[in-house]
Order: sequence, then structure tokens, then C-alpha cells
Amino acid sequence: MPTRSRTIHVSIMSAPPAGEMWLSREQLAAAVGISPAKLASLIRLGLIEPSEPGPNEFAAVVAARLRRMLRLHDDLGVDLVGAAIITDLLERLDRMETELRRLRGGA
Repeated sequence: MPTRSRTIHVSIMSAPPAGEMWLSREQLAAAVGISPAKLASLIRLGLIEPSEPGPNEFAAVVAARLRRMLRLHDDLGVDLVGAAIITDLLERLDRMETELRRLRGGA
């Protein structure tokens, strides 16, 4: 029976707001407290992607997202793909709550 392979691609990068700071790979690794080799591994896994303006640059907001993802992995034992998915869902929930408050006239 042939085995199916499936590819899971989860990006924890979204378009940064205008005027966002950019970090190099080394700066991002230092900001998150991981080695450049660990960051390279996360990039190879497709869990984080460099963004514009260059192939080795990341929006500063990625540091907070990556910290959250690594906390889920380290503290709760969630695998990295699951941690990336949870992080994405939490961010979507935050955006929806902000939009709901705005629509209700509270923000």
C-alpha cells in the first residue's frame, strides 16, 4: 500500500505594519534567545520565513510570535508545527476581538 506524504506549511510571518523595524537573522535569534542554528532549522522547517525587504530580514513583530511559539513548545510540549498553528490562531482571535470592539464602538 503506497504511503501518502503530506506537506504542512505554517508561516508565523504576516505582513508588518508600515514603519516596522526589521531584524537580521542574527538579531532575531538574539532577541528570541536561540542560536542562529536553531533559527536556521525553524526556517528550513517552514515555521518562519524571511520577509521583504530582503531574504535574511524579519519584521520585529516576528520575535514576539516566535517567543510565544517556543514557549508553547518548551513549556507545554506542543510540537513546533502545533505551536505555530496555535500562535496563528491566537493572533487571529486577538484581531477578531479588536475588530469586534471597534464595531461596537469601544475602540
